[in-house]
Amino acid sequence: MMDRPRPGLWELFSTFLFLGIQSFGGGTSTFLLIHQTSVKRGWLSEEEFVRNYALSQIAPGINLLKLTILIGNRLRGRSGLIVSLLGLLVPSAAVTALMTAGFSAIRSQPVVQAVMKGILPATIGLSLAMGFQMAAPLLSGAYKEGPIRLGANIVIVILAAGLMAFSNISPLLVLLMAGAGTVLLLALVPVQTKQPLKEDA
Repeated sequence: MMDRPRPGLWELFSTFLFLGIQSFGGGTSTFLLIHQTSVKRGWLSEEEFVRNYALSQIAPGINLLKLTILIGNRLRGRSGLIVSLLGLLVPSAAVTALMTAGFSAIRSQPVVQAVMKGILPATIGLSLAMGFQMAAPLLSGAYKEGPIRLGANIVIVILAAGLMAFSNISPLLVLLMAGAGTVLLLALVPVQTKQPLKEDA
Protein backbone atom coordinates (compact mmCIF):
# COMPACT_ATOMS: atom_id res chain seq x y z
CA MET A 1 0.00 0.00 0.00
CA MET A 2 1.39 3.37 -0.97
CA ASP A 3 2.30 5.68 1.94
CA ARG A 4 0.19 8.81 2.03
CA PRO A 5 1.10 12.12 3.68
CA ARG A 6 -0.77 12.69 6.93
CA PRO A 7 -1.27 16.44 7.34
CA GLY A 8 -1.27 18.06 10.77
CA LEU A 9 -4.34 19.71 12.22
CA TRP A 10 -3.03 23.21 11.50
CA GLU A 11 -2.30 22.27 7.88
CA LEU A 12 -5.81 20.90 7.50
CA PHE A 13 -7.39 23.97 9.05
CA SER A 14 -5.31 26.46 7.05
CA THR A 15 -5.86 24.53 3.81
CA PHE A 16 -9.63 24.47 4.15
CA LEU A 17 -9.58 28.06 5.40
CA PHE A 18 -7.85 29.05 2.17
CA LEU A 19 -10.35 26.98 0.18
CA GLY A 20 -13.21 28.71 1.97
CA ILE A 21 -11.81 32.13 1.11
CA GLN A 22 -11.61 31.12 -2.58
CA SER A 23 -15.10 29.59 -2.65
CA PHE A 24 -16.65 32.02 -5.10
CA GLY A 25 -19.24 30.68 -7.51
CA GLY A 26 -21.02 28.18 -5.30
CA GLY A 27 -20.73 24.43 -5.03
CA THR A 28 -19.05 23.64 -8.33
CA SER A 29 -16.01 25.87 -7.86
CA THR A 30 -15.58 24.83 -4.22
CA PHE A 31 -15.88 21.17 -5.17
CA LEU A 32 -13.20 21.64 -7.84
CA LEU A 33 -10.87 23.29 -5.30
CA ILE A 34 -11.36 20.49 -2.76
CA HIS A 35 -10.74 17.88 -5.46
CA GLN A 36 -7.55 19.51 -6.75
CA THR A 37 -6.17 20.03 -3.25
CA SER A 38 -6.91 16.49 -2.02
CA VAL A 39 -5.50 14.74 -5.08
CA LYS A 40 -2.50 16.98 -5.82
CA ARG A 41 -1.30 16.87 -2.20
CA GLY A 42 -1.56 13.09 -2.24
CA TRP A 43 -4.14 12.94 0.54
CA LEU A 44 -6.49 10.86 -1.62
CA SER A 45 -6.20 9.04 -4.91
CA GLU A 46 -8.60 9.95 -7.70
CA GLU A 47 -10.60 6.79 -7.05
CA GLU A 48 -10.73 7.39 -3.29
CA PHE A 49 -11.97 10.94 -3.84
CA VAL A 50 -14.72 9.74 -6.17
CA ARG A 51 -15.80 7.12 -3.64
CA ASN A 52 -15.97 9.69 -0.85
CA TYR A 53 -17.96 12.02 -3.08
CA ALA A 54 -20.34 9.21 -4.01
CA LEU A 55 -20.80 8.43 -0.32
CA SER A 56 -21.61 12.07 0.40
CA GLN A 57 -24.36 11.94 -2.24
CA ILE A 58 -26.45 9.27 -0.56
CA ALA A 59 -27.02 11.08 2.76
CA PRO A 60 -29.21 14.15 3.27
CA GLY A 61 -27.55 17.52 3.70
CA ILE A 62 -25.06 19.75 1.91
CA ASN A 63 -22.71 17.60 -0.19
CA LEU A 64 -19.64 19.84 0.17
CA LEU A 65 -19.88 19.78 3.95
CA LYS A 66 -20.30 16.00 3.99
CA LEU A 67 -17.33 15.63 1.64
CA THR A 68 -15.19 17.88 3.86
CA ILE A 69 -16.20 15.83 6.91
CA LEU A 70 -15.27 12.56 5.19
CA ILE A 71 -11.88 13.88 4.06
CA GLY A 72 -11.03 15.41 7.44
CA ASN A 73 -12.07 12.25 9.27
CA ARG A 74 -10.07 10.06 6.91
CA LEU A 75 -6.91 12.13 7.33
CA ARG A 76 -6.94 12.95 11.05
CA GLY A 77 -9.99 11.36 12.65
CA ARG A 78 -12.48 13.34 14.72
CA SER A 79 -10.09 16.27 15.24
CA GLY A 80 -9.44 16.50 11.51
CA LEU A 81 -13.16 16.45 10.86
CA ILE A 82 -13.74 19.44 13.16
CA VAL A 83 -10.86 21.64 11.96
CA SER A 84 -11.56 20.93 8.29
CA LEU A 85 -15.21 21.87 8.65
CA LEU A 86 -14.42 25.02 10.63
CA GLY A 87 -11.78 26.05 8.11
CA LEU A 88 -14.24 25.73 5.23
CA LEU A 89 -17.20 27.39 6.93
CA VAL A 90 -15.78 30.38 8.83
CA PRO A 91 -14.42 32.40 5.88
CA SER A 92 -17.30 31.40 3.61
CA ALA A 93 -19.89 32.64 6.11
CA ALA A 94 -18.03 35.91 6.73
CA VAL A 95 -17.35 36.61 3.04
CA THR A 96 -20.93 35.72 2.07
CA ALA A 97 -22.35 38.16 4.62
CA LEU A 98 -20.07 40.97 3.40
CA MET A 99 -20.71 40.23 -0.27
CA THR A 100 -24.47 40.14 0.24
CA ALA A 101 -24.39 43.56 1.87
CA GLY A 102 -22.19 44.96 -0.91
CA PHE A 103 -24.09 43.33 -3.76
CA SER A 104 -27.41 44.71 -2.61
CA ALA A 105 -25.97 48.21 -3.08
CA ILE A 106 -24.67 47.68 -6.65
CA ARG A 107 -26.92 44.95 -8.09
CA SER A 108 -28.74 47.36 -10.43
CA GLN A 109 -25.55 48.50 -12.16
CA PRO A 110 -25.31 47.35 -15.86
CA VAL A 111 -21.75 46.10 -15.42
CA VAL A 112 -22.75 43.93 -12.47
CA GLN A 113 -25.72 42.47 -14.38
CA ALA A 114 -23.46 41.65 -17.34
CA VAL A 115 -21.00 39.87 -15.04
CA MET A 116 -23.80 37.82 -13.50
CA LYS A 117 -24.92 36.68 -16.96
CA GLY A 118 -21.41 35.39 -17.67
CA ILE A 119 -21.21 33.35 -14.48
CA LEU A 120 -23.82 30.77 -15.55
CA PRO A 121 -22.02 29.37 -18.63
CA ALA A 122 -18.73 29.34 -16.71
CA THR A 123 -20.37 27.29 -13.95
CA ILE A 124 -21.79 24.83 -16.49
CA GLY A 125 -18.34 24.48 -18.05
CA LEU A 126 -16.78 23.75 -14.65
CA SER A 127 -19.44 21.10 -13.96
CA LEU A 128 -18.85 19.34 -17.27
CA ALA A 129 -15.06 19.39 -16.86
CA MET A 130 -15.30 18.06 -13.31
CA GLY A 131 -17.71 15.32 -14.35
CA PHE A 132 -15.37 14.16 -17.11
CA GLN A 133 -12.36 14.21 -14.78
CA MET A 134 -14.18 12.10 -12.20
CA ALA A 135 -15.56 9.64 -14.76
CA ALA A 136 -12.19 8.96 -16.41
CA PRO A 137 -10.62 6.75 -13.68
CA LEU A 138 -13.86 4.83 -13.16
CA LEU A 139 -14.25 4.08 -16.86
CA SER A 140 -10.56 3.16 -17.03
CA GLY A 141 -11.10 0.62 -14.26
CA ALA A 142 -14.19 -0.74 -16.03
CA TYR A 143 -12.17 -1.11 -19.24
CA LYS A 144 -9.68 -3.33 -17.41
CA GLU A 145 -12.57 -5.52 -16.21
CA GLY A 146 -13.77 -6.25 -19.74
CA PRO A 147 -15.69 -4.65 -22.60
CA ILE A 148 -19.09 -5.66 -21.21
CA ARG A 149 -18.37 -3.90 -17.92
CA LEU A 150 -17.15 -0.82 -19.76
CA GLY A 151 -20.24 -0.69 -21.97
CA ALA A 152 -22.55 -1.15 -19.01
CA ASN A 153 -20.85 1.67 -17.08
CA ILE A 154 -21.17 4.00 -20.05
CA VAL A 155 -24.87 3.14 -20.37
CA ILE A 156 -25.43 3.86 -16.66
CA VAL A 157 -23.70 7.24 -16.95
CA ILE A 158 -25.73 8.21 -20.04
CA LEU A 159 -29.05 7.06 -18.56
CA ALA A 160 -28.42 8.86 -15.26
CA ALA A 161 -27.49 12.08 -17.09
CA GLY A 162 -30.58 11.78 -19.28
CA LEU A 163 -32.89 11.21 -16.33
CA MET A 164 -31.50 14.26 -14.53
CA ALA A 165 -31.58 16.48 -17.61
CA PHE A 166 -34.94 15.63 -19.17
CA SER A 167 -37.20 14.60 -16.29
CA ASN A 168 -38.30 15.64 -12.83
CA ILE A 169 -37.09 12.46 -11.16
CA SER A 170 -35.54 12.94 -7.71
CA PRO A 171 -31.72 12.73 -7.64
CA LEU A 172 -32.06 10.19 -4.82
CA LEU A 173 -34.15 7.95 -7.07
CA VAL A 174 -31.57 8.27 -9.85
CA LEU A 175 -28.81 7.24 -7.42
CA LEU A 176 -30.82 4.27 -6.16
CA MET A 177 -31.59 3.13 -9.71
CA ALA A 178 -27.91 3.43 -10.67
CA GLY A 179 -26.91 1.49 -7.54
CA ALA A 180 -29.42 -1.27 -8.31
CA GLY A 181 -28.16 -1.44 -11.90
CA THR A 182 -24.58 -1.75 -10.67
CA VAL A 183 -25.47 -4.57 -8.25
CA LEU A 184 -27.21 -6.41 -11.08
CA LEU A 185 -24.18 -5.82 -13.29
CA LEU A 186 -21.79 -7.24 -10.68
CA ALA A 187 -24.01 -10.29 -10.25
CA LEU A 188 -24.49 -11.10 -13.93
CA VAL A 189 -21.24 -10.03 -15.60
CA PRO A 190 -18.02 -11.58 -14.30
CA VAL A 191 -14.84 -9.53 -14.17
CA GLN A 192 -12.61 -10.26 -17.15
CA THR A 193 -9.25 -8.82 -16.20
CA LYS A 194 -6.75 -8.60 -19.00
CA GLN A 195 -3.83 -10.95 -18.57
CA PRO A 196 -0.33 -9.58 -19.21
CA LEU A 197 1.28 -10.82 -22.40
CA LYS A 198 3.86 -13.54 -21.84
CA GLU A 199 7.22 -12.97 -23.42
CA ASP A 200 8.62 -15.72 -25.60
CA ALA A 201 11.35 -17.70 -23.91
